[in-house]
Order: sequence, then C-alpha cells, then structure tokens
Amino acid sequence: MTKAVELPVRRRRRGPAGVATGGAAGPETGAAGPQTEGKGAADRKAAAERKSGADRAAKGARARSGRGRSAPRADSRAALLRAGRAAFAAGGLEGARVDEIAALAGVNKQLVYHYFGSKDGLYVAVLEEAYHEIRQREQELDLSELPPREAMRRLVEFSFDYLDEHRDFVALLADENTHGGHHMAGSATLADLNRPIIDLMAATLERGAQSGDFRPGLDPLQVYISVAGLAYFYFANIHTLSRIFDGDLARRSAIAARRAHVVDFALAAVSR
Repeated sequence: MTKAVELPVRRRRRGPAGVATGGAAGPETGAAGPQTEGKGAADRKAAAERKSGADRAAKGARARSGRGRSAPRADSRAALLRAGRAAFAAGGLEGARVDEIAALAGVNKQLVYHYFGSKDGLYVAVLEEAYHEIRQREQELDLSELPPREAMRRLVEFSFDYLDEHRDFVALLADENTHGGHHMAGSATLADLNRPIIDLMAATLERGAQSGDFRPGLDPLQVYISVAGLAYFYFANIHTLSRIFDGDLARRSAIAARRAHVVDFALAAVSR
C-alpha cells in the first residue's frame, strides 16, 4: 500500500482589516507602496529645501567675497609702492619678484596688476613717486625768502643730505641707468615733475647775479647737475671708493667731511 504524501499548505496572509491577500510578497509590497512613495517625496522635498538654502548662503558668501576683492584697502596702492621701492632698490627690476613685493606689502599679488598693470608698471610708478618726493621737499625749502648765497647753501646741503638719508633712491637711479632710462622715457609725468628744480635754481642764480654774489650767465641746468653729481657719485660709489682708497668712507665723520667739502666747492664755483 502506497503511503500518501502530504504537501505543505500554502497559508494565506492577511492584509489590513483582515482582508486576505496572496501569499507572494509582491502584492503586500504593492499595498505598502503608496505610503513609501509619499514618504520618499517628502524626503526629497526636504532635501531640496536644504540644498536651496545652502546655495543661497554660498551665493551670499561669494557676493561678499567679490565685494571685498573689488574694493581693496585704500592704502594697498601706497603699500605696494613702498614695498616696490624697497625691492627694486635691493635687487633691481630683474631681481625683484611680484610675489615678494605683494607679501612685503601685505596684499594679494593681483593688486599689482590691478593698480599698475605689470611689474614694469609698478617700477615706473616707484620712480615717479621717488622723484615726486624729492621735488616736493625741495619746494618746501622756500629759498625765495633767503638771501641768494644762503639759499644756494641750503639747496646744496639738502641735495647731499637727501641722498645720505635715502640710499634707496641712489640705488633706484643706478638701476634705471642700467636700462638706459627706458622706463623713465615712457613716463608722462617725470619731465613736469623735474622742471621746477631747474626753475628754482635759475631764480636763485639770477638773484645772486643781481646782488653781486654769483657770477652772471651761469646755466641753471649745468649748475644743478654739478651739485647733484657731487653728492650722487659719493653715495653711489661709497663702497668701492672705500676699498680703493683703503678707508671707511661710510662712517659718519667721513660723510660729514664730504658734506662740508661739497658745500664749499659748489658755492665757490658760482661765486664772483
């Protein structure tokens, strides 16, 4: 007699409210689908809102950052001029680096290009500023209020003292001369900046000629170049002169002796 085989009974699962459903998982999942879909939509909406808020915050930060870049500190240009003067005096145009100049000025190097266009543009601006400073100081001497001989003495003393106190100016001029004055030739302001010193020298010589203190007919340009050269040559060559003449011409006593000689020499050259 053959034994009957019992087959497993496939039980029906009950869904919500006691309603029988198919035993397969598919119908059960399908019944729960609308709830899952609704929850997913809510999650996506919340995520979109969070992203939108983050985007707005980032946009605001970029706008604030942009405003900062478009409105640099008011003293950034002046800081770059000071740093450029120091760098060019120390290493010349070729030796100075934009990165180092910007770091010394404490600004972003892009401001060099913003204000001056290039490193050469900064170099020209430094030269212009250096000449502007010395010419302004010369005008402040107010020589017209002094007798001609005293006025000439003051001018010669100032020319010597300024180079003594501003050795970087000596270095800048030496470097530009190695470039044949090329950068100064492209400046639109340097000729006008330097004309007043010749006018000042001419007026002083004329007053001296009328008073009988100075020889008449002296060329103010030649006199100025001679006066400036007496000081410039000394400071531009102070180290080599010290070596070849076996002495320290940079010591204060040597500089004072040179100053006294230059003043007496220049006054003797223009006097009757």
